[in-house]
Amino acid sequence: MSEPKQLFSASLAKDAVYTTGLRSFMEYRDLGIASATHGKFRAHVIRIKADAPGNHDLHTTGLHRHDCDFQMFYVLKGWIRFVYETEGEHTFQAGDCILQPPNIVHNELECSDDVEILEIYSPAVHPTVVVEQMPEAAAAAH
Repeated sequence: MSEPKQLFSASLAKDAVYTTGLRSFMEYRDLGIASATHGKFRAHVIRIKADAPGNHDLHTTGLHRHDCDFQMFYVLKGWIRFVYETEGEHTFQAGDCILQPPNIVHNELECSDDVEILEIYSPAVHPTVVVEQMPEAAAAAH
């Protein structure tokens, strides 16, 4: 049995719609990849909601991990700071591309009010798991 053929998909900037998503202070523009790949991948652009700039207390996600096969993001605009198990803290700027291995524990610590990120992951729907504390290996690296 063969896999379904991927479909052509175009998400035009002039038709962009941003909606509420996983994080309450962010909004997401779905790029239509999930439908075109029959759920194998999702791609979206993430930015801070218009009413959230300046409220940097909101700009943290808490420790979590994504139970997925693939996750990468590319910073389109602004900056964002994360902490990762085994990798420590990193600040990423516009033009930076990050591959987050499956299930790596991480936390977004803060970001600029103008941050925009392109995120691609697989599968299109997967669990995000809240983690109570950073694994010991990461704590030792700090």
